Amino acid sequence: MAKVLRTTALVLYLWTVFMHFSRVSGLGINELLYFRVISPEEIGYIFSAAPAKDFGGHFTSSYDHIFLVPSDPADGCSELEDREIIQGQVVLVERGGCSFVQKARHVEEAGGKAVLIADDTADNDSQYLDMIADGSTAKPSIPALFLLGRDGMMIRRSLERQALPWAVISIPVNVSSLASFPLKQPPWTLW
Repeated sequence: MAKVLRTTALVLYLWTVFMHFSRVSGLGINELLYFRVISPEEIGYIFSAAPAKDFGGHFTSSYDHIFLVPSDPADGCSELEDREIIQGQVVLVERGGCSFVQKARHVEEAGGKAVLIADDTADNDSQYLDMIADGSTAKPSIPALFLLGRDGMMIRRSLERQALPWAVISIPVNVSSLASFPLKQPPWTLW
């Protein structure tokens, strides 16, 4: 009987710790969000991104065909050009030059639905950064996600090579329901 009580107490303790971390981050431990590039086909893979830790919103619905528009300027640290294209779309921004919060605010002000902030280190294919608030009181409400540098570079390079103004993506993607998920990952990324 004592052994059962100890086991039950341990399970309850571990569950409490897990629930605490889930509430703090809004996610399960080590959870990422996934999106799929539909077009251009040469980068038709499923990519992972890490949601911001303490700012930005959550996806309240799934978007099956939404544009991923590279920002101009690329770092997103000033007012964005091409607002008519950005309106209602997901925007790809490069890290550096200003805070993550400022980038997300600029995208939100331009009418973007979400922002993917790609690491400015193009050879980063495995290290996610924790995007945290910069101390400002005005926090953006759109989802903000950190994208690996190699993924961001490959997406931008493909769009530039084909002279395309955007990629078409589905976001978020539930990879647990995809039997072919391991086959749809970018070949340059370590999984």
